[in-house]
Amino acid sequence: MPVFATWNELETACLACRKCGLCEGRHQVVFGTGCRDAKVLFIGEGPGENEDLQGEPFVGRGGMLLDKILAAVDLDRKKNIYIANMVKCRPPKNRDPLPEEQEACIDWLRNQVKLLNPQIIVCLGRVAAMKLIKPDIRVTKEHGVFFKKGNLLMMATFHPAALLRNPNQKPAAFEDFLKLREKIDRMQLDIAKEYPSEPASGTDA
Repeated sequence: MPVFATWNELETACLACRKCGLCEGRHQVVFGTGCRDAKVLFIGEGPGENEDLQGEPFVGRGGMLLDKILAAVDLDRKKNIYIANMVKCRPPKNRDPLPEEQEACIDWLRNQVKLLNPQIIVCLGRVAAMKLIKPDIRVTKEHGVFFKKGNLLMMATFHPAALLRNPNQKPAAFEDFLKLREKIDRMQLDIAKEYPSEPASGTDA
């Protein structure tokens, strides 16, 4: 697949994709949403029913919960993060995307990563974490742990849908987001130290 140099070119091509059987049952391709110069990228597994109908990731009950957690750590999909999925079309009955479906779709995600150039990727749930971090990762055991992958930091946390099914996991998930906020702040501080702002020009009275 060619590498697209602009977001508009990439999105136009992705919306016409028919690389796997998921295209047959979709209402819409769910490309992604958020700030296109964000330094933090969230990646889920695939669109659900609401996402398929609206064309935007995480807009159902799970999305509402995600937005609340994001807001609590001063993150916002419109201001400072980007959100995408492993696959851009809804799997039937919200099942996990099959390995061949993930593989057919991965180049779209890779191109998004290339254009976004994030510093941190957060995998929401085991499907994304197993594909992008390591195949044997156990989110219940290794959530909130940062892994170094090239120039990227990657972390897995619970999928919002899992938190709706198991509310007792919410405190652990929130701790993950606090760690993320701390990591973002530390990286911004390191950048400020490396590139200090110029002193204001002028003469003393």
